[in-house]
Amino acid sequence: MLKALIFDVDGTLADTEMAHLAAFNHAFAELGMDWHWDVPTYTKLLEVSGGKERIRHFWDQQANRPQALDTLSLDQHIAHIHELKTAAYEKAVLKGNVNLRPGVLNVLNEAEAAGMRMAIATTTSPVNIAALLRQALGPDWAMRFQVIEDASTAVRKKPDPLVYHQTLARMGLPAQDCLAIEDSANGLRAARAAGLPTLITLNEFTAQHHFDGALRVLPSLQGVNLRDLQQWHQEATH
Repeated sequence: MLKALIFDVDGTLADTEMAHLAAFNHAFAELGMDWHWDVPTYTKLLEVSGGKERIRHFWDQQANRPQALDTLSLDQHIAHIHELKTAAYEKAVLKGNVNLRPGVLNVLNEAEAAGMRMAIATTTSPVNIAALLRQALGPDWAMRFQVIEDASTAVRKKPDPLVYHQTLARMGLPAQDCLAIEDSANGLRAARAAGLPTLITLNEFTAQHHFDGALRVLPSLQGVNLRDLQQWHQEATH
């Protein structure tokens, strides 16, 4: 029996990635760096979970990167880039440039009305989550979710299943009683490694990912209701 829905955030609850991309490029420009990520570059970088981790991965690929930085200095530099990026992203959200994906609000409202437990399991930063969902759902957005696990609580990023293991432990539920909703191959791998039936809602950055083992692969939650989710979950667990 389906007892809880567990949501990823970026690309799942909202179409965030273009805003994240613009925020990264804003940070690079603000620091006078000659980096500029285009959509194909960023699409590839999304295979690496975590903003700081993407910066470091890209840094490591650059043949002309400065060699004088020691590990501590590089960590500090990356952290500064990411701080500027986060501030730019927050401004974009507050301007209304990031919206919930089609069908998401209806599913959230239906689940809440039915007394379905809900959680967030993401490896994005708590600042980004709060900015997005406060704007989209109102100041009491966190009251909708029994558990929120994010980059501040899960030290290992997806596809590591840590964030899902911690979410399930805090909810006190077995994986088979829950449904994860994700958008990426890394998210699917993390959820499935934790034993969760997983629904995928594609976006333009993840459409080419492989989703073997997903319960369903949909373009969005548009037209999907709680009864659909309950039926699909029952098919997967019986």
